[in-house]
Amino acid sequence: MQTNFSLAQLADPDVANSEQILRTCVHCGFCTATCPTYVLLGDELDSPRGRIYLIKDMLERDRPASEEVTLHVDRCLSCLSCMTTCPSCVDYMHLVDHARAHINETYRRPFADRMTRALLKAVLPYPGRFRAAVLAAFYGRPFGWLLKRFTATRRLAAMIGLAPVSLPPRSRSENPGTYPVAPGGRRGRVAILRGCAQPVLGPQINDAAIRLLNRAGVEVVLPEGEGCCGALVHHMGDADGSHAFAKRNIDAWLAEADGEGLDAILVTTSGCGTTVKDYGFMFRNDPEWAGKAARVSALARDITEYLEDLRLGPAPNPLGLTVAYHAACSLQHGQQVRGAPKTLLADAGCEIREPAESHLCCGSAGTYNMLQPEISGQLRDRKAANLAETGANVIAAGNLGCLVQIGGASDMPVIHTVELLDWAYGGPVPDGLAGLARRTDTTREVDNTLVPTP
Repeated sequence: MQTNFSLAQLADPDVANSEQILRTCVHCGFCTATCPTYVLLGDELDSPRGRIYLIKDMLERDRPASEEVTLHVDRCLSCLSCMTTCPSCVDYMHLVDHARAHINETYRRPFADRMTRALLKAVLPYPGRFRAAVLAAFYGRPFGWLLKRFTATRRLAAMIGLAPVSLPPRSRSENPGTYPVAPGGRRGRVAILRGCAQPVLGPQINDAAIRLLNRAGVEVVLPEGEGCCGALVHHMGDADGSHAFAKRNIDAWLAEADGEGLDAILVTTSGCGTTVKDYGFMFRNDPEWAGKAARVSALARDITEYLEDLRLGPAPNPLGLTVAYHAACSLQHGQQVRGAPKTLLADAGCEIREPAESHLCCGSAGTYNMLQPEISGQLRDRKAANLAETGANVIAAGNLGCLVQIGGASDMPVIHTVELLDWAYGGPVPDGLAGLARRTDTTREVDNTLVPTP
């Protein structure tokens, strides 16, 4: 693609990077076939190629974002399916990230939109506030039907609809601590990202990961000072906010790496993992933080990547389940991790079935299901129908947002991959799967301990 940026414009490293990305695009259109919004809406401007044209025009003219550009960029899920399909390896992720930051700086959104985004930024990245908001949603649930009738309150209705009826009990894994292994039996030492929403909605996921890793001889540390990875605000164009979250995590993890050492920083929510692995790029132009961020990105791994390398061996409790595996976009497209989760589940005694259109997003995409509820709902129902057609017993996925999204439309239990693996390798039956557990399994002695050192 030919570009026409001035030398003054190219002096900005973000513009220079976007210019190189734009030049890579050859207009082939392969991306349109795998873009969820183009598949649903059929509008060229709601395809990656169409958005690239809009972004190019906006950046080249060095003008504030328009309502049209904002509309179509907002509709992008950042699922990155287009990057998997693209024969020219266009780095669409960083291009659309730059566009979102430009929109955030130059476009004044309507009042209701500004308030919704401000609410999400103020609540979601903070577990305490998020827990309170989920509990408060209980009182708004009876008015959900009314809120859906008005354009200004549809997003609020979507937020209330996504909130669970009840919350799981608090877990020790919500707090900093170290989970050691027996003396002389340590094979490694890792940190696990606690994050923000997952400790509230799915604390059992990290509980399962810690138990499984400890049984495999891996010490787990949950560092003091670590929190939200920054992805939620990053995808809303708030670069300053996302960088602030990232810096806090970088300092927390490197303190452990430079202290007792870390073999890896593990992430059990793949949407967060994609962002943590990108810290090096985010800080590439910052002399103070570039080296530290690159170290963290090099250590970051999805939990299934690390478990595959551990070679857990035959599962002592083969599950005998038929599992519909949902490949989260952030895992299969963002991190290019495809084989590890399926290999681990097969080793755990599961028959893996992949749904039709497995490349298409479920519609969760961070805050997308709250900011674009209509499109998100269509994608959710389409994904749930495809998963149901597999005839499986259970759905497995590696991203909390997908679990919540699909769980709202599926009759099958939706479980994190690591919970199934923990069960197969000596842990308890995951919540919601008691009916599928075999009689011998429900009566066996299980390792359900989760005790950190002081």
